[in-house]
Amino acid sequence: MKNKYLFLIGLVALLLIAVTSVAVASSGSAKPAMTFAETVRQATAQFKDVHKAEAAGYALVHGCVSGPQEGAMGIHFPNGGLVGATALDALHPEALLYEPKDGKLQLLGVEYIVIAEGWNAKHTTPPVLMGQLFNYVGAPNRYGLPAFYELHVWAWKSNPAGMFADWNPRVSCEEFVGDAAMHGSDH
Repeated sequence: MKNKYLFLIGLVALLLIAVTSVAVASSGSAKPAMTFAETVRQATAQFKDVHKAEAAGYALVHGCVSGPQEGAMGIHFPNGGLVGATALDALHPEALLYEPKDGKLQLLGVEYIVIAEGWNAKHTTPPVLMGQLFNYVGAPNRYGLPAFYELHVWAWKSNPAGMFADWNPRVSCEEFVGDAAMHGSDH
């Protein structure tokens, strides 16, 4: 009788090991979730052509934004229909960031923007998207906006300061020639 129980216990143990091994093996073969940068690149690849960004409702504002010390954010192309919405959507950033290089605009990354008053009316904590906490920018500010939350994602140009840092020391506004010239040029 004792041997029968030992046999059953051994059989159950082998089955558990087999099931666990199959589960571990199958989870290892599953495609990992996309990173934030990969999500942004997939969502914005068509906007490498700034004309496609403009056709989708993005427009040049504020010129080229230089940093207080080193680097810049570049040229912002926000989408007025998206700015002010309180829903977060990684696939639809509120602004695209470009850098003028050799007479053309190169896509650098994106900025997610949420107006603080609208967000705070519905939430008790700052916005978080794909695990990243937004930064708060009070008013008045250099952009003329009411207080807002923002998050940069440098998906197309690496940033030694970090993927989500506001300023990128590898970005320059040196080649920016003015809003009208950039907007009207064949970029």
